[in-house]
Amino acid sequence: MSTSSAVLVFSKTTGYRHESIPAGIRAIRELGAANGFAVTATEDASVFTAESLAAYRVVVFLSTSGDVFDAAQRTAFESYVESGGGYAGIHAAAATEYGWPWYGELVGARFRSHPEIQAANVVTEDRTHPATAHLPEVWPRTDELYDFRTNPRGSVRVLQTVDESGYAGGEMGADHPITWCHPQGDGRAFYTGLGHPAESYADPAFRALLLGGIRYAATTPGQ
Repeated sequence: MSTSSAVLVFSKTTGYRHESIPAGIRAIRELGAANGFAVTATEDASVFTAESLAAYRVVVFLSTSGDVFDAAQRTAFESYVESGGGYAGIHAAAATEYGWPWYGELVGARFRSHPEIQAANVVTEDRTHPATAHLPEVWPRTDELYDFRTNPRGSVRVLQTVDESGYAGGEMGADHPITWCHPQGDGRAFYTGLGHPAESYADPAFRALLLGGIRYAATTPGQ
């Protein structure tokens, strides 16, 4: 990302609110400072207009939840992404705007449930992507591991899966994607279901995952 790039971090919640949101904002601000992009954080959905969004290369949904937009804001954001803007969703971004079909396509899959927070092995399926190239094939994590209403494989590029044999309560079976990406119109979308604990955002490896996802979202498909 160039020094002229800017990232908007959006963390409005009308459902469950994650205590890790401040840690996530701080981590993304520090990533921006270290990598040459400006970061603005807001929970004010009124910034979702065509004019305001034009100032940002990527919009990060940081554990948003519930319905966060009115109809005009939905239209503005959809136009932004379809016209080349980037989207990066973290954790509860998949528990946002259930009644908006386009957003479901953008995020890739919708949150259904989760077992208790516990240790598990995250399998790095794709080590060529900028979000996951730095990770080992098996990456031990302690997190709140989301089960999704649908398996997004086939409509997204799966980057990481969770090995359900190593923890209790997983409900997706042998193929459990947790991080993925895909083009969306002329834009790009990245999502990771990881990121519930505040401690994740101090982990250099997790921060590198987020940075790679933001960089991917900032790149025009085909480049």
